[in-house]
Amino acid sequence: MTDLAKPTSGRMPRQIPYIIANEGCERFSFYGMRNILTPFLITTLLMFLPEDMRTGEAKHVFHTFVIGVYFFPLLGGWLADRYFGKYNTVFWLSLVYCAGHACLAIFEDNVNGFYFGLFLIALGSGGIKPLVASFVGDQFDQTNKDKAKVVFDAFYWIINFGSFFASLLMPWLLRDFGPAWAFGVPGILMFIATMVFWSGKKKYVHVPPAPANPHSFMRVARTALLARRDGEGRPGLTVAAIGAIGALASLAMIPQWGFVIAACMALVLVMAFGGIGASMQLDRARGIHPDDAVDGVRAVLRILIVFALVTPFWSLFDQKASTWIVQANAMTTQVSLFGWTWDVIPAQVQALNPLLVMLLIPFNNFALFPMLRSLGIEPTPLRRMTAGIVFSALAWIVVGYLQMQLDAGDAVSIAWQIAPYALLTLGEVLVSATGLEFAYSQAPASMKGVIMALWYLAVTVGNLWVLIVNASVKNESVVTYIEGTGMGVMAAQMYFFAAFALLSAAVFGWYATRYKMVDHYRGTAA
Repeated sequence: MTDLAKPTSGRMPRQIPYIIANEGCERFSFYGMRNILTPFLITTLLMFLPEDMRTGEAKHVFHTFVIGVYFFPLLGGWLADRYFGKYNTVFWLSLVYCAGHACLAIFEDNVNGFYFGLFLIALGSGGIKPLVASFVGDQFDQTNKDKAKVVFDAFYWIINFGSFFASLLMPWLLRDFGPAWAFGVPGILMFIATMVFWSGKKKYVHVPPAPANPHSFMRVARTALLARRDGEGRPGLTVAAIGAIGALASLAMIPQWGFVIAACMALVLVMAFGGIGASMQLDRARGIHPDDAVDGVRAVLRILIVFALVTPFWSLFDQKASTWIVQANAMTTQVSLFGWTWDVIPAQVQALNPLLVMLLIPFNNFALFPMLRSLGIEPTPLRRMTAGIVFSALAWIVVGYLQMQLDAGDAVSIAWQIAPYALLTLGEVLVSATGLEFAYSQAPASMKGVIMALWYLAVTVGNLWVLIVNASVKNESVVTYIEGTGMGVMAAQMYFFAAFALLSAAVFGWYATRYKMVDHYRGTAA
């Protein structure tokens, strides 16, 4: 057995500071523009719309943008793995990223130009998302691999550090200096990030693109779907075909649903029915592909069920930068604490999330989890994720209650949002950090890249649910029904998402009791 924790003699790679500095600047730039996007849309760019339509349209634009950010990792990973390598892909897409920021700053009063900038940022940010962390891993070898954990811890810290200060500073820049500066400063930080990354080019370890894998996930799944057996039909192929027909029907609804909802729903149908169909006939791929490749596909399909049940969490989590900001705008923003009184810009409340992440992770590891173990309760990954989804639902019950107070005309302090932020962030560290740990332990080495892509797609699907719900409340019959309950539309949406998450948590917990854990970490006995 290999002892992965054993100290090694190699030094920390000298090129690592370039990548860490790049990550800090890039995350500041991303969260800086992301956290002011919704208030900017409502108060500036969408002023041509009737007032009662601006909030809904701003949320639609925001979540469409997030869908793109978490879809384009598929493209970035494919380009890096097959053609250009990680460094070249990250560098060139970072320049695209910079161009997107420039568009936001220049086209602050031009809808088409601004939306094009959002597309470029989604392409650049999403494209490099799966590559930077793995590029860090490429810099280590057997002589210094124990030092990689230190770097990944620094990575996570710098992400939250950048997010925290961006969440505080950018709303202030937007209010006092205008959108050109508020979007321009993140662009400058992204350009600095790109130049820092470029300056370390000659020091990096460059792993060349790998040749096409004849036993990849998609090739094994396709073989399983198309393979014939004497005297047997192909029920799995039939199921996959039903999904394809459903996808075509979804695309036909583009005029009614819009391109993003229709295209994402088509993708969900193809993946869901295709995955079910492939699992029904997977053993037919044996003999054509190695057993370990076939078993790897089966492992990924089992994990895909877990990811599907996590998508409601992402629909709740990402609305902290849209729906919760809309709510914060209606709250009283003067806060008093320990004799100090100051006005909070609503978008600044988002700084609570990265701050609480940095506090809750050590709290969980050194206090909460040991306490649970002392009580005889083992916080397994699936139990943690179940609890995380429940905490996110509780956060939305709280914001729903706050919204009802606002709808009743009561003055509500923005400080009350601390409670739902604490609950949601606890849910985040239990779901997000645990999810990849779980997936990596369950997937064979050859399938870990697929797992990363599917994890990002889970975020995309979570934001798809938001778009669908937002579109539904534009229907007059739905609005009439909600008003008949005596509840406001926004509060009703909040309680709906809370119920959505609780239902997901119940199904997730049930599936967790039936899921058989395996161990695919490196270093197991040969």
